[in-house]
Amino acid sequence: MEKAGNTGLILKWSKRIRWTLMLAVLAYLLACAYMWSTQRKHIFKPNPIQETTPDRLGLKFEEVHIPSGSGTDRGVLSAWWIPADSPDAPTVLYLHGNDKNIGGASDIDRVARLHSMGYNLLTVDYRGYGKSTGGAPTEAKVYEDAEASWDYLVRQKACDPKRTFIFGHSLGSAIAIDLAARHPEAAGLIAENAFTSMVDMGELEYPYLPAELLLNQRFDSLSKIGSLKIPLLLIHGTWDKLVPYQMSQRLFERAPQPKNLKLIEGGGHSNDAIIAPLEFRAAVTQFIQRYAMH
Repeated sequence: MEKAGNTGLILKWSKRIRWTLMLAVLAYLLACAYMWSTQRKHIFKPNPIQETTPDRLGLKFEEVHIPSGSGTDRGVLSAWWIPADSPDAPTVLYLHGNDKNIGGASDIDRVARLHSMGYNLLTVDYRGYGKSTGGAPTEAKVYEDAEASWDYLVRQKACDPKRTFIFGHSLGSAIAIDLAARHPEAAGLIAENAFTSMVDMGELEYPYLPAELLLNQRFDSLSKIGSLKIPLLLIHGTWDKLVPYQMSQRLFERAPQPKNLKLIEGGGHSNDAIIAPLEFRAAVTQFIQRYAMH
């Protein structure tokens, strides 16, 4: 009788454990399905409202509109062209990160600093950001938008590619690396607070999920940077809590020469130029002066 009771108890608990495991597996699969279906919302965080504009910083600018994409995804990019005082100044195409838009405080501060160094600036909103049209952003679409922006500079503004640099911050660095790998005629690439790939970022942020299997927005800069044919400057803050500076070190190791890595001691994800303005300015100025063809 006692043996039969023990057997019943064991069977009862075995059933409970099986149900618990099944529910745990189901919950895990639902979490994976949710992350797969919503990944673009986690990656792209556009805002239609601009915090500020260049004229509020004392910068003369032209609001320009750049067609991008095709079919139902065709749209018009909203961009600001901020010319330098010198007619033969080098040009910088600035590609911002994953949130807000070209009017975001940290981005426009960075643009203003670059302009103060004597460069022409084109800063662009991807489709879905700010005033740009063309639907929600995707990895494929932001690459197209960067390409359209480059074409605009070369064809509409007649900028010499050998005096035109590509600058990307955070997610913009991944977009800049992709663009630079396809344009060996560019003068150089500057990537600030860059990450190796979105899979690596996913594993860092969600270590309990199979990011390699779930992500279709890959932004795999590590696999692309080795094909660069132009000079590279990587800048990264050592106190960056979002993207570890070791990711820029890995990109640096994979990239071909000529290349340089500038670590900003104490710099966070968006304030390198504020924490160390002289170091930031010197790194960028020396790089552009060295590689802008005359």
